[in-house]
Amino acid sequence: MRYAYLIAVREYLENVKTKGFWIGILLFPVILLASIKVTRFLEEEATPTRNFVLADFTGELEAVIDQGLNRSHQWRVFSAASDYVSKHTRKEFARKQIEEMDLEKIPSSVIDAMKSMRQEEDARFEGFLNSSDPKAWIRMMADSGVLVEDRPDFESPRPKFSRIPTPDWLDMNQSFKEVRALLKERLDESNPSDEKDLFAAVVIPDGILTPSKSNLLQLMGARPKEVEYWSINQADFDLRDSIRRALDRELQRRLYATEGLDEELIKNIQSDRVPVVSLDPKKKEGEEEVSLADTIRQYVPIGFVYLLWISLMSVVQMLLNNTVEEKSNRIVEVLLSSVTAGELMAGKLFGIACVGFTMLFAWIAALLGILHWHAGPEAEFVTKLLDIIENSGLLWIFLAYFLMAYLLYSGIFLAIGSVCSTIKDAQNFMGPVMIIMMVPLLTMMFIPKDPHGTLATVLSWIPIYTPFVMLNRAAANPPLFDIVGTTILGFVSVVVVIWLAGKVFRTAILRTGQAPRLVELWRWLKG
Repeated sequence: MRYAYLIAVREYLENVKTKGFWIGILLFPVILLASIKVTRFLEEEATPTRNFVLADFTGELEAVIDQGLNRSHQWRVFSAASDYVSKHTRKEFARKQIEEMDLEKIPSSVIDAMKSMRQEEDARFEGFLNSSDPKAWIRMMADSGVLVEDRPDFESPRPKFSRIPTPDWLDMNQSFKEVRALLKERLDESNPSDEKDLFAAVVIPDGILTPSKSNLLQLMGARPKEVEYWSINQADFDLRDSIRRALDRELQRRLYATEGLDEELIKNIQSDRVPVVSLDPKKKEGEEEVSLADTIRQYVPIGFVYLLWISLMSVVQMLLNNTVEEKSNRIVEVLLSSVTAGELMAGKLFGIACVGFTMLFAWIAALLGILHWHAGPEAEFVTKLLDIIENSGLLWIFLAYFLMAYLLYSGIFLAIGSVCSTIKDAQNFMGPVMIIMMVPLLTMMFIPKDPHGTLATVLSWIPIYTPFVMLNRAAANPPLFDIVGTTILGFVSVVVVIWLAGKVFRTAILRTGQAPRLVELWRWLKG
């Protein structure tokens, strides 16, 4: 075992001393933060205000559309002001607020309230948006001493869309077909418009919102005329959806008026909701209500499954590449002159396993370091989330399943590396393995919704999927039989796979030339 230990130390140091290893370690948390920061920057700063032209044959809907776009923009201004206050709040205030926040007592229903806030902006929040002044709110927060003094001025986000006045080349005295043909020609990329920033065109036929005494559902679902939305970028639906919502609201307003209904009364009625509380029968008497912390614990395993997949792919690929490289460079012949094939294999497995755990701990440490360096409410809140995760016991479950998955897949990849003389040969074997490994990613969002269903149960008893699926089911308290049975089966499978991989490794590690055929591999396993 001494030689196996020395080989493990060599494998560990050979990998962790490289610049690429530490660059990868540091890039992981940076990429996570950049995916949020860069996306927000591109959304708010890098994307210019997009201009569109409106051809309104009704002659009365320009103000309706302008009001709808302004409503959406007001939401963005309010969100930006909230982010500004959160970012520039004094540390002592932010820390106190987070410390006083008990996620165990906050009901999970606040998530539904936050969703409905955006979805029901007309019913309950339109008046708030119209009357609110984000800059006045920021000044009030600053005067009360909540905000830091050396902060930049608040800048409202620019509007995402702007309706340009009817251009000279657009004659609204022409027919509907002539106008739409002209707009199509102007928007065609092969014949660009004189309007450099023209992003889209909206054509509204006359009579599109004419109320009728006929059945309301039939009127709203079977109109003979349609609003036409022309755009050179069909991947961005924000403008189209904003216009559609504005016209839908106007149609409903007119229908209410035609039927003699009170619009405000209807809005108030529609805004009412029956309160629904989520209760957990496994919790103590009087504490059955599902909290925000419970919801977080329920979905944490999804993140762990993804982290398990990423980290596992990194370390087993490292093991595969090292084995193929040493074999192609004849280094393995020198090593086998001093140690046995079993000691070499054991050293590689143990050394790369230590690399994997080092990578995981370094990712967590780097992420926490960046958060504390960033210093803000986000860091304090993430600390609370980490406390919830640590107290849930999921972290130790993750480490146990990482060990099981690593030993299982490393045996497979080590066997592949031993039979291949080049990376190209290894890639031919990697294709089927990668397809098999994609299954946990394809099912990781579905399994938490049905953690005790047929799919989750069946996949749990397939050893190559056991670590991923059981980790995903961990928060749902799977049956004890599944936990114990799949764990025993998983580690028994680890022993079998490593034993079979050892037989292939001993036979193929010194073999050169063309990779063996499947029939030949089968003979090695039987021999």
